Amino acid sequence: MATPLEAWRIASEPFYSPVGDEVALFESAYARRLPLLLKGPTGCGKTRLVEYMAWRLSRPLVTVACNEDLSANDLVGRWLLDADGTRWQDGPLALAARHGAICYLDEVVEARADTTTVIHPLTDTRRMLPLAARSETLRAHPDFALVVSYNPGPAVREMKTSTRQRFCALTLGYPDAERESLVVAREAGIELDLAADIVAFGIRTRRLQGHGLEEGASTRMLVHAGVLAAQGIALPVACRMALVDALTDDDATCQALEAALEASF
Repeated sequence: MATPLEAWRIASEPFYSPVGDEVALFESAYARRLPLLLKGPTGCGKTRLVEYMAWRLSRPLVTVACNEDLSANDLVGRWLLDADGTRWQDGPLALAARHGAICYLDEVVEARADTTTVIHPLTDTRRMLPLAARSETLRAHPDFALVVSYNPGPAVREMKTSTRQRFCALTLGYPDAERESLVVAREAGIELDLAADIVAFGIRTRRLQGHGLEEGASTRMLVHAGVLAAQGIALPVACRMALVDALTDDDATCQALEAALEASF
């Protein structure tokens, strides 16, 4: 019988190009159902890694984009009123724990601190989720695993120590220029030499990190530039639209990026 999470299964293999041994390390953590924390800059492939691993491990993937309005009830569930009376609806975390999915909490530090504490009983040997509203203690399915991510940086909230120490961690970064060019070419559908030019400019923007930019251009942004170029937009214009104007509104930093753009093309 199909589970309620059949719709969350990833039908085809997502494209992911490993930077190091993160695939093997992810598999090792999942084999023992250890909760996993992914750290890395914006757009470096954290979400794509989770999607790829869910496909590779043949597990449904339930993703939650965390934000400051996310409540504990949004994660665990609530009672709903309909024409037949009241009924309980599992939230995404409870749904994944009940039926054995991978639950991915993206940008977990953006959620309220009192919300993230609900994951604590799932991240130790108890592997359970109290559903106080319905007087149930949900025991996690043997295949359930929890993965969270965040982007470290000076402007980012700190993860509470009591939460952080419950996870194993994988630190991800941008791939080297050759591999990143292959990714951009594959994802944008452009020639490799064109992708290499975009990546070279992206690397220039990353050198401005801490000098006007919190972060340089992500791999995701480089793919956007490639997609625009594939639509016939001139490469400098595509890079200005996808990278320069998207990265900052500061005049001095924009001028520095424009200078880098002129030097690149």
